[in-house]
Amino acid sequence: MTKTPLPLHADDMTAFARALSRQLGEASPSHLTLMNMIARAAGFQNVQHMRAASAAARRLDNQTGDTVVDARSVERTLQQFDESGRLRQWPSRRSIQTLALWALWATLPANRPLDERQVNDRFADEHLFGDAATLRRTMISCGLLSRNRDGTCYRRIERQPPAEAKAVIHAVSARRRARATAGTEKQHA
Repeated sequence: MTKTPLPLHADDMTAFARALSRQLGEASPSHLTLMNMIARAAGFQNVQHMRAASAAARRLDNQTGDTVVDARSVERTLQQFDESGRLRQWPSRRSIQTLALWALWATLPANRPLDERQVNDRFADEHLFGDAATLRRTMISCGLLSRNRDGTCYRRIERQPPAEAKAVIHAVSARRRARATAGTEKQHA
């Protein structure tokens, strides 16, 4: 017989831990130990990890309306971009690299072939570390970009971005729009 999952929600983890401690009586561990046990049971490393994930989710909820699966990853990815929406450096973590590549993927035209130079030119405007080859190769390995065997034709692969990627694309696009607006105002001045 399969069990139906029963969701559990506590508005305040501290009050929940105190109530549980009272139920356990003399056998109860310290308050902090109990809170860490609850956090681990919920899938976090400890209570600090749970607090950080909750805070990141609240900050991102104020920025996007999308359902974000892993708010910490989105926040860490956004830290890799400057205020103008350009990728500052190549992230060391593969998961952050992939999310950052989605933001670059969004700058490529859909259903239009590009040669290597056109792809490099687009990426040159969107990153600051001068390595378009790494960006191209990794996008191909992640299934975001395709190319002919001879390397003459690149195409963006049309896919539905995951929730985290949508949040990154939305936030970085807003930064890019601000950059474009500032550039237009500077030209008119």
